[in-house]
Order: sequence, then structure tokens, then C-alpha cells
Amino acid sequence: MSGALKIFLRIVDGYPAAAPHRRHPGAATSLAAWVRCLALCILLPCPAIAATPISVVAAENFYGDIARQIGGPDVTVRSILSNPNQDPHLFEVSPSAGRNVSAARIVIESGADYDPWMAKLLEAARGAERQTIVVAELIGKHPGDNPHIWYDPSTMLVLAQTLTADLAADDPAHKSAYERRLARFRASIQPIELRIAALRGKFAGSPVTATEPVFGYMFAALGMQVRNMSFQMAVMNNTEPGAAEVAAFENDLRTRRVRLLVYNSQATDPIATRMQEIARQSHVPVIGATETEPPAQTYQAWMMGELDALDRALGE
Repeated sequence: MSGALKIFLRIVDGYPAAAPHRRHPGAATSLAAWVRCLALCILLPCPAIAATPISVVAAENFYGDIARQIGGPDVTVRSILSNPNQDPHLFEVSPSAGRNVSAARIVIESGADYDPWMAKLLEAARGAERQTIVVAELIGKHPGDNPHIWYDPSTMLVLAQTLTADLAADDPAHKSAYERRLARFRASIQPIELRIAALRGKFAGSPVTATEPVFGYMFAALGMQVRNMSFQMAVMNNTEPGAAEVAAFENDLRTRRVRLLVYNSQATDPIATRMQEIARQSHVPVIGATETEPPAQTYQAWMMGELDALDRALGE
């Protein structure tokens, strides 16, 4: 109890004795008790009223994961695209996704035409107070660029910094908590950066290929030479690769001109499946890369798992 409160209560406790000539001394006592109660209510610290967590909706679950890591208990997060067994190219939004976007305070989308269905959701569920973070715009990527930008860890750092600033502006009472979590996230990305640097030292310049450019930004970070890009872009855009592109891809695998094949393990395509078969027959290592963060994993664990798989495959 503070000194000021003790003094005030001492004065209140002496109140009846200071008025001996009252006609109803019991009333004075009751009044003193009432004043004492009022003093306690005013001067004692009141329990804080819990603030409503900020609602965040992420188009993809890896962005939702970052939002949870930065927001902690001060946010609620819902991710729209989260099924690791679903082909993202065939995704269709549900009514519940529209309701979640409508109620969101912050929305995170990838952009660069990766999730064009988000524009429709945002248009249908307009919110004057809603903030929208388009990750591709944060790093200067546009439609036509490789949209799988989350395979570059620096992209996620930029998102984390932007989200921290937005949350702190919207909820200044928890600004220090958001900044602490950002520092923790930044530190957790460093082992991935060190792993990339180590693998770059081992495998930079190695010729590799893929059925789609899902792993493209990680290939670039590792300094690898990526072949068959026109084939990859055709498959990603759901168009048929040309006969010359198919023949060049097959030749790279049969002659072992490439050291590794990465395929999109969430998408099914007959030509891509054929390339995997040829790679295995030719003893070219094959690994899968997903477009959705695996369940029960963090972004950090997901990326480290992909890098470990690449290291094992090239070590063979």
C-alpha cells in the first residue's frame, strides 16, 4: 500500500471522532466506511482489462506462421491456403475465407500473381480500417517474376519488419513485445543464412534443374546454375512445354548433365512426372519442394529441412 493511501485512510478512519456533536453518530460511521471504500476503489491499482487480439489473415500459411511468431498472444492468425496435399494452382476459396478477411485488421498476401484470388476476397470484403501487406511489393517483385518469393529467407525478414511496425502502430501498448519477438525471429533466421553460406561454398556453380521454379530463389542464394527455365515456366503457367524444351530436359537427365532435379511435390503434371522417372533411371538425385509449409513445422524448420535434403542428395 502506498504512503499516500495510508495517510488518506488514516484521515478517513478519524472522521467520526472529529464530529462528536452529530445527532446520528451511526450515520457518521456509515459515511466514514463509505468514504473509505471509495478511497480504496480510487487509489488501489485496478486489474488491467485484456485488449482484444489483433486479427490477422494470411493468404498462405508460411506468412501466417511469421505473423504468429511476431504477434504472439497479441494476435489471432488464420491462414487460407494451408493444406500441404493441395495443388495451390487449383485452389478455390471458401465462404469462410471471405468472412475471415472481412473481419481482419491486417491481411497478408504474396502478390506477383501467386494468389490472385485474394484480390477478389478483398474487393468483396472491403474494410476501411484494414491494412493489406503485399509481400512481393515489399521486395520489388511484380507479375511475371518468379512468385515463389518465400524461398528467399530475406523476404521473410522484410515481412517480419513490416508487420512489426504495423502491429506496433495499431497496438502501441505492446510495441516492445512485438520488437522483442522480431529480434528473436531475426536471430532464428541466422542459422538458415549460415547453412546457405556453407552449402554455397560446397556446391556453387553446380548445374541443377527443376520441373517448376518453386526452389528458384534458394537455388540463386546457393549460387547454382539452373537449367531448363523455359520448361519450368511453362509447367508453372499450366502450358505445354515445347518439344525442343522437353528434349533438352530429357537429355540433361539422361547424360547426367545436371546433378539434381527438384520437383513440386504438391502439383501433378504428366510431363513433370516423366522427368522424375527419367532422373531416377539415370541416377540423378531427386528431391521434392513444397509450396505450403508442412504441418507442425515453423518456417525455419521447413527451410532447414529443404536444405538438408539438398545437401544429402548432392552428397550422393
